Amino acid sequence: MLFADIPGLPETKENLINAVKNNHLAHALLFHGPEGSASLTMALALSTYLFCQNPGEKDSCGECSFCKRMEKLIVPDLNFAFPSISKDKEGEEDEKNNELANWRTFALEQPYGNMHDFIYFNGFEKKQLNISKGAARKIIQSLSLMSFEGGYKVMLIWGVEYLHPSAANSLLKIIEEPPAKTVFMLVTSQPDQLLTTILSRTQKVMVRAFSDEEVKNHLVESGQCESKLAEQISMLADGDLRAAYRLVNEVEDEQVSKIREWFLLCYSKKLKDLFDLADNFHKIDKEAQKSMILTGLNVLREIMLKNFSLEELLRTTGEDRGFIEKISGRVLKETHVMELYESFNEAHYHLERNGNAKMIFTDLSMKVLLSMAKTN
Repeated sequence: MLFADIPGLPETKENLINAVKNNHLAHALLFHGPEGSASLTMALALSTYLFCQNPGEKDSCGECSFCKRMEKLIVPDLNFAFPSISKDKEGEEDEKNNELANWRTFALEQPYGNMHDFIYFNGFEKKQLNISKGAARKIIQSLSLMSFEGGYKVMLIWGVEYLHPSAANSLLKIIEEPPAKTVFMLVTSQPDQLLTTILSRTQKVMVRAFSDEEVKNHLVESGQCESKLAEQISMLADGDLRAAYRLVNEVEDEQVSKIREWFLLCYSKKLKDLFDLADNFHKIDKEAQKSMILTGLNVLREIMLKNFSLEELLRTTGEDRGFIEKISGRVLKETHVMELYESFNEAHYHLERNGNAKMIFTDLSMKVLLSMAKTN
């Protein structure tokens, strides 16, 4: 992973590279940002830069043996820790090796994935995950050894919020006083769940969400979609590259028109058609369901901006803009939009947690219908 592989974020890249060049890099870094941000990829790119034999002014060389091995995350001095399930002692070492191989595959294939992706990738559904005290003990043991190749040693802990309290406490000393040329890189999207004793021992690296332009340019330059579709996806993804990737194969030009048709049925109080729509919603896959709710959220955001006369912030164009202008104010007032925004967020939350899609969609339809009825 090179810094060049990460879309945009020039300010974060520059700060990290300058810290290395000026010998000001902290020995414990906490990479944190919203889901779909470059928290993990930024830590991996920094690791590559530290290992690189011929680092440049703005990036690793990409050609030396270290850079080539970092493409597969197999540098011996790069250590990983991540949430796992409790297991019996018998066959534990083999299982640990399999999990490490799976982790490398996951990080390479889904570098912007979240914990739900990781759980499904490993088949950990309905199992309790944590980074145990035993895992912390192995972290300490591995860092007590000399560097394999005489340079930096990196301990990257992904999902650090899953550290068991006893594990976190056992790591405090080594995080505060690690061996020479050892760098801890902690990665999380939920820093508020970390113990204050961990937070106080790290330097925070806030990785912001991607801008719409960064997402759009990345999708086009990587050949994933054409400019028009990339523009729509970047609006829906709202800075979340994970969501953008998932939307590439799901978002069509008529995506907002689906919301338009749905809202029209609610406005017309066509209950039978709404129940049929709920049946269809239940039949599509979960990612498509979440995509539709996400589109609804963005439509509500646009309506809210229009209601507050903030047209310069609107992202929709053409026919979609006309729909926003017609429905705002007259059909959905400010208070109703804000209430629906919360309801759509709750629906997305319950879909993430395997709630009944038909019930979720039906409930949401009734809330939209009632909100529109209050205006008329």
